[in-house]
Amino acid sequence: MMSLPFYQRHHEHYDRAYRHKALQSTVSQYQKETKSKSAVYAQGSAAYARGSAAYRHASAADFSLDSSAAYSHGSSAYDLESAAYSYGSTAYDHSAAQSKRSAAYSLDSESLSQSSAAYRHGSESINKLAAAYRLGSEAYSLGLKDSSLMIEDQSYKMSPKAKRAKQNLLSEDKENEAIDYSVPIFTGREVSISGITDTEEERIKESAAYVAKRNLFATGEGVSARKVAKSTSEEEHHEKKSRKVAIRESAERVALKKTLEETQAFHKKLNQDKLLHAPEFIIEPRSHTIWEKQNVKFHCSVAGWPAPHVTWYKNNVPINVQTHPGKYIIASRYGLHSLEISTCDFDDTAQYRASAMNVKGEISAYASLVVKRYKGEIDASLLYAGTVSMPLGLGVTPHGYASRFEISFVDKFDVAFGREGETMSLGCTVVISPDIKRFKPDIEWYRNGILITPSKWVQMHWSGERASLTLTHANKEDEGLYTLRVVMGDYYEEYSSYVFVRDADAEIPGAPGAPLDVQCLDANKDYVIVSWKQPAVDGGNPILGYFIDRCEVGTSHWTQCNETPVKFARFPVTGLIEGRSYIFRVRAVNKAGISLPSRVSEPVAALDPADRARLRSHPSAPWTGQIIVTEEEPAEGVVPGPPTDLQVIEATKNYVVLSWKPPGQRGHEGIMYFVEKCVAGTEDWQRVNTEIPVKSPRFAVFDLAEGKSYCFRVRCCNSAGIGEPSEATEATVVDDKLDIPKAPGRIMPTRNTDTSVVVTWTEPPDAKELVGYYIESSVVGSGRWEPCNNNPVKGTRFICHGLINGEKYIFRVRAVNAAGLSEFSQDSEPIEVQAAIAAPSPPYDIMVLESVRDSMVLGWKQPKVTGGTEITGYYVNYREVVNGVPGKWMEANIKAITERAYRIQNLKENMVYQFQVAAANLAGVGTPSLPSQPFKCEEWTIAVPGPPHDVACTEVRKDSLVLLWKEPVYTGRSPIAGYYVDMKETKAKEEHWRSVNEKPLQKKFLKIGGLKEGVSYVFRVRATNQAGVGKPSDVTDPVIAETRPGTKEVVVDVDDNGVISLNFECDQMSPNSKFVWSKNYEPIEDDSRLNIDTKGGKSKATFKDLGEDDLGIYSCVVTDTDGVSASHTIDEEEMKRLLALSHERKFPTVPLASELAVEILEKGQVRFWLQAEKLSGNAKANFVFNDKEIFNGEKYKMKVDQKTGLVEMIMDKLEDKDEGTYTFQLQDGKATNQSSLVLIGDVFKKLQDEADFQRKEWHRKQGPHFVDKLGWEVTDDCNVMLKCKVANIKKETHIVWYKDDREIMVDEEHDFKDGVCTLLISEFSKKDAGTYEVILKDDRGKDSSELKLTDTAFADLMNEVCRRIALSATDLKIQSTAEGIRLYSYVTYYVEDLRVGWVHNDTQIRFTDRVKTGVTGEQIWLQINEPTPQDKGKYTMELFDGKTGHKKTIDLSGQAFDEAFAEFQRLKQAAIAEKNRARVLGGLPDVVTIQEGKALNLSCTVWGDPTPEVSWLKNEKSFVSDANCILKFESGKNVSFTISTVSTLDSGKYSIVVKNKYGTETSDVTVSVFIPEEERQPEQEKKKEDKKTKA
Repeated sequence: MMSLPFYQRHHEHYDRAYRHKALQSTVSQYQKETKSKSAVYAQGSAAYARGSAAYRHASAADFSLDSSAAYSHGSSAYDLESAAYSYGSTAYDHSAAQSKRSAAYSLDSESLSQSSAAYRHGSESINKLAAAYRLGSEAYSLGLKDSSLMIEDQSYKMSPKAKRAKQNLLSEDKENEAIDYSVPIFTGREVSISGITDTEEERIKESAAYVAKRNLFATGEGVSARKVAKSTSEEEHHEKKSRKVAIRESAERVALKKTLEETQAFHKKLNQDKLLHAPEFIIEPRSHTIWEKQNVKFHCSVAGWPAPHVTWYKNNVPINVQTHPGKYIIASRYGLHSLEISTCDFDDTAQYRASAMNVKGEISAYASLVVKRYKGEIDASLLYAGTVSMPLGLGVTPHGYASRFEISFVDKFDVAFGREGETMSLGCTVVISPDIKRFKPDIEWYRNGILITPSKWVQMHWSGERASLTLTHANKEDEGLYTLRVVMGDYYEEYSSYVFVRDADAEIPGAPGAPLDVQCLDANKDYVIVSWKQPAVDGGNPILGYFIDRCEVGTSHWTQCNETPVKFARFPVTGLIEGRSYIFRVRAVNKAGISLPSRVSEPVAALDPADRARLRSHPSAPWTGQIIVTEEEPAEGVVPGPPTDLQVIEATKNYVVLSWKPPGQRGHEGIMYFVEKCVAGTEDWQRVNTEIPVKSPRFAVFDLAEGKSYCFRVRCCNSAGIGEPSEATEATVVDDKLDIPKAPGRIMPTRNTDTSVVVTWTEPPDAKELVGYYIESSVVGSGRWEPCNNNPVKGTRFICHGLINGEKYIFRVRAVNAAGLSEFSQDSEPIEVQAAIAAPSPPYDIMVLESVRDSMVLGWKQPKVTGGTEITGYYVNYREVVNGVPGKWMEANIKAITERAYRIQNLKENMVYQFQVAAANLAGVGTPSLPSQPFKCEEWTIAVPGPPHDVACTEVRKDSLVLLWKEPVYTGRSPIAGYYVDMKETKAKEEHWRSVNEKPLQKKFLKIGGLKEGVSYVFRVRATNQAGVGKPSDVTDPVIAETRPGTKEVVVDVDDNGVISLNFECDQMSPNSKFVWSKNYEPIEDDSRLNIDTKGGKSKATFKDLGEDDLGIYSCVVTDTDGVSASHTIDEEEMKRLLALSHERKFPTVPLASELAVEILEKGQVRFWLQAEKLSGNAKANFVFNDKEIFNGEKYKMKVDQKTGLVEMIMDKLEDKDEGTYTFQLQDGKATNQSSLVLIGDVFKKLQDEADFQRKEWHRKQGPHFVDKLGWEVTDDCNVMLKCKVANIKKETHIVWYKDDREIMVDEEHDFKDGVCTLLISEFSKKDAGTYEVILKDDRGKDSSELKLTDTAFADLMNEVCRRIALSATDLKIQSTAEGIRLYSYVTYYVEDLRVGWVHNDTQIRFTDRVKTGVTGEQIWLQINEPTPQDKGKYTMELFDGKTGHKKTIDLSGQAFDEAFAEFQRLKQAAIAEKNRARVLGGLPDVVTIQEGKALNLSCTVWGDPTPEVSWLKNEKSFVSDANCILKFESGKNVSFTISTVSTLDSGKYSIVVKNKYGTETSDVTVSVFIPEEERQPEQEKKKEDKKTKA
């Protein structure tokens, strides 16, 4: 197994906390190193012209200047918004190259004027200063020496504040106060790099400006700037300046002033916002649901400083407005952002995301869009993938329409050849059967087994019938095996062919081909490894090396990364700018020139792997070529510890790559590294990266002396200082660790097709990190070699296409790895290009079938690929394994063995062996199998048998298959008693094995049924004897239960001569395929009973004389196919059937579709008939009764219909003399047949009675009659309706109803319009039981129908009535009474047969005086007197109709109980008040008429609790007892009213009033006193006399 190259191994990235504070980490170091060096600022412009060293001024600010150049010649301002500014002038000359200068600027207007004065006269100090950063290490054109500038002053030093302290912003209101604002300082040097253009230089400067700006405004760290009071005693020095210097200084002042103004404007913005803050959504986008064709608009509002940038995503993919013109409109205005989608369709249904990002972070908000489609407008394209891609609720899959899809390819693409740069197209017509328009297939393309996705290099198209793939610009990377896969539901088919891509014509004759497969590996912050594959064509001259070019994404400028060609096919590219993205390409160089460039690599970002992983999982912005990295403010600086695990991971002649892990002690601040080297054996350590520390825990060291040994160590640094060095590496020799591989060996070509040859070879010894192999071919004698492949192939086998049929070729191979290409192998033997067979694939699943002290029996499975011809034998090798170390392979057999079981003799007892088996055919010996498991050679002493072997599946169908096996070689201590077969689904776990058979099988085959179509299964077999069940055989290969298209079965045929044969056809045969017949799955050796004849794709096995000896299962297998097989079982029944059929063919009969039968016709006629399958026009029939022929006449009506084969005879009446045997004799040419029917005894009597009945029925139906007899049904109103259906009715027809022979009077006459007569019985009960009869009669006759509703019939009817009554019950309701709570339900009406039960909380209620049930009218109730909390719960009323129960439930708890109980209390109190209130019970009449002078005595009884008060009224006025009227109230209840002598004055209305606390009642009595007539006349006369006296 090839070892992985270093860049493919897994590395742990420990430096995840590292950010971009790289430049700040070197400040402390350089401050210490340069304190001893100082110079003064030059006064006036003469210092520039003279090139002097500048002089000190006591009153000016002290600057610490090192030997570096202050400016780059010809440089300009990099970024006016950044805090650092570098500038220069063309006025410099060579003598001024060593002049020291520092650019300063003030942070407000006052400091600006001070700075200007100091600049002109040199008498004032510069009060505000920021460091100008510089890039590179050398001046571009003036050849300036290495130098560095470092500013150090008591007024301008590193801020002593804590790293996370809040920054103090400048305030315009406090100009005269001391301020403490942190300004970042960035150091750098300019580098003159060969091959970098001005554009690249500008990008580097721009990138540095970006990093500086980001650090300034994201962290606020840097140098503390303070105001320094201006000294009033400074001397002014005046010096004349040249005009040239004056003009330069004036221009510099203008530029400086502009920079200061822009910086101040930016800080004013900071003062307004106070602090930077991350984005925040004020208004988030809202989800929408719309119809198709409508527009939709998402809105959101975002706050943050700096102003966040908003990007819109659809399903986490950035929305590109340009790729969908007019579809999307993205707008941002005044903090309001919107996304508008025009003319939405179903594909716009997705999740949309708005991502807002600035330097402080990122935030996202989500909204969903659902696009609804109008009914009936379903896109059929959505249906092809089944329920997965269909809209909700449209769950239809292809399985609902076809049990199997047959997919075939027409007009296939063949092996294709092309050149780089050309457009190549592959296409194939796909035919799918059945064709379902609503379902579309999935079209998938693969290259070398890897799914291809559309890109700018590959385009795919599906027209509905033809699939095509187009390579728009073919490259050698596109070479490979292309596979078209058509997926339809759960079914798919594939077709594959190879595509070759040759090199394009070189621009320079003799130049090599372009490298290929350029990849970026192990990318980090400033470093990436570029790898590639060497081309197959070197142009006739050895390749000297390769040039690597890089290009920043978003630009078109390519920069060469190496000055001299590198031979190693991997190269570390350093100097990348963090956050930028790059693409790479490679060019090959030989003596003739440089090749065309390779295809560019995929873009790679210069990022820490942890940051890259985070960005992949949370994409922050559309791809722009630049990654924006947000950073956290570091904590207090800590000097980092030494790195760990330093090692050399790759060493070549050109470079050495180091790798290490960050230290554990490093604080929260990012760290950088210095790499040091020394010659092995010395301690003279030299810093490799002297100027700029590296950021990544990887570094490539160049410029090492080849052949020398070096040691390396690494130091960490940050703003707190430089840490201790790591442990040094071991001595490393500068040379290629990876050697060029040796040449492959044993090149063996074998025939394949008419235009291709299979070439095999052996891997070169000690090969490491092989990329693949290149194969070349040459026509024998031509001397010209041509590459067979242009993309290195894996493995040691390749099919060389495009060869000329009949030509002889030789081949050679060379291996490829990163170190280079090996020498060519030896030329192969010549081979003529012709179609040929191939060697078989390796056998597999080697197992031990028996083991004794000195020998072992092996078994194995047949190769899956036989190579186009049958396998002629097997070769077995074995080797000893001692202490886990295998020895050399030894041959077990010299002569090939034909069986798949072999005993290996002369082994060592207790020795462990491994085995391998190779299969052979006419093409040769195939590849040996993988070494088997180690097996120990020892005597098996187990009592149970060994494992069966040679287990195979055949006759695979969708629901069954046949399993075959051979008996174990080792039988144990007793004979084998049978076998058990186990099965499980392929993906199921081991515990899911289950036995197919419960009892042991005696045979060595089994047909297994009940399989699930499309499911994959595996099987195994175990043998058993008296000792028990042995260990199982090897598991079979997975088998999918399916009936493949074109599967055929064995067909049994009997020809016209009665010959019985088994026939099998196969249309999938290869030239070497054979039909193999077997009986009971054993080869047929006895041909005395069976004759086998095979012609083409058909084989026939003919029985010579089918008998009991031929019973069994006959199977046929077609060799060299994909398991084509079938079988047919001939058992006793099948044998009898076949013999009968054979007899029929020898002695033909007229086939009968039906035997002689008899039936009764409508009028009571008797019809005898039979039907032949087929009759010719000459067919005739004879009719025989009791051995005498009868003829057509008055009694017998006979007919023969040759067209339909119907033969019949009709008799009008069946008489007693017609009892006997009837026979129909048929004759049609030579074929004869007859059929008889015996009608005697009970059979004849029954037929005769039925004929009489049908005759009477026919006569009955001539008048009014019943079609449906009288029956009943229960209506929805729970009434019983008797009904019957009548026919042949007229107006004069009468209907009469009877019950128990008594006529029922019906109010209305039935009109018979619907042919139904009904009688409605309301509220049916026991009294309605009896026998009902209905009679129809008119002048044509009468008919009657009777219905007995007694006993069981009555009970059934009452059950139905009760059921309907129960169904009519209303829901239970609650009613409060004075006694308690009543639960009740109403039914249509109640009958005693309906049984009622009540259940409380699932417990049957026992009725008492407190809880009782009853029926009042139509109300069924349950009364709960004096309810208590225990009466709460669920009540169920159960109504049982005699068969089923019906329930109504109500919950009497909670609020329902509380309300009912409160109402009961109220009613109870009212009842008590009514019961105890004062009242007059009786005794007083309404009117009393009494004669004057009589005594009046009235009495009554009153009641009340408490005892009421009694008072009397007369004419509504209070009336009390006196001498004339005595009122008495005794015993609290007896009241008397007595007038001893009444007079007319006592007449009037008397009222008794009784009163207590519960109420008052008044009873009235009218007393009328009259005077008798005899007394009235004297009285009248007296009155007249009195009147006269007065007159």
